[in-house]
Amino acid sequence: MSFEDAYAALLRRWEVPVEQLDIAGTHVNVCGPVDGPPVVLLAGHGATAPVWFAVAPRLAERYRVYAPDLPGDAGLSTAPPPRTVTDLMTWLATVLHGLKDPWLVGHSYGAWIALTYALRSPVGRLTLLDPTDCFTGLKPTYVARALPMLLKPSEPRYKSFIQWETQGLPIDPDWLNLSALATLRPTTRPVKPHRPHTFKNLPPTTVVVADRSKAHNPQTLTQQAHTTGATVVHLPQATHHSLPALHANELIAALLSQ
Repeated sequence: MSFEDAYAALLRRWEVPVEQLDIAGTHVNVCGPVDGPPVVLLAGHGATAPVWFAVAPRLAERYRVYAPDLPGDAGLSTAPPPRTVTDLMTWLATVLHGLKDPWLVGHSYGAWIALTYALRSPVGRLTLLDPTDCFTGLKPTYVARALPMLLKPSEPRYKSFIQWETQGLPIDPDWLNLSALATLRPTTRPVKPHRPHTFKNLPPTTVVVADRSKAHNPQTLTQQAHTTGATVVHLPQATHHSLPALHANELIAALLSQ
């Protein structure tokens, strides 16, 4: 199966009408009522927008949902890839143009993008799903395990890495197939994340912690997130890479509790 076929197959799992837009070269999947309040879903590095298949349809019952593919990453966007943090923020501002008080929801690297934007520009609210490089760094063991996959990507290496991190959880085969194929796509190096020095003017924020995450220390993440005034929600069975595809009921409850 090609990457494009796998992308389309997982997008069909949204099971709601999806409009596919091109916004200045960014591929954006949109669903939900046209007059609904906007929510923008930012996937982790390499995950691509269809990964929100368990979340987007539920949010689309009341929200207008936008899920873009980051240019330069695996996905269907054709815009020039961002090279700097300023480029990245300009890109997101273009995607958000015309949306009133958008709610940003980001996972992993997507959470860092959302937080960095929210600290610079007004948004309605912010939800960070097991965020990386926002409040704490990655574990050396996680980086060491990921490095061979990053240096010499292959489907088997990616699947082995995901199985290690998710610790026996029932990973969706369509998602795993698309994400594994994504590792073989030509991509550019992502903008290197830097942890914020200040959290002033943070909008209403919820941080969802995957308590079994191997990406970072969940306890440290919790402690640091609390110091910013954010609301912290724990998903006891979740790991970093089981989000956002698994734990749909708990995740939707966390999202809608804000």
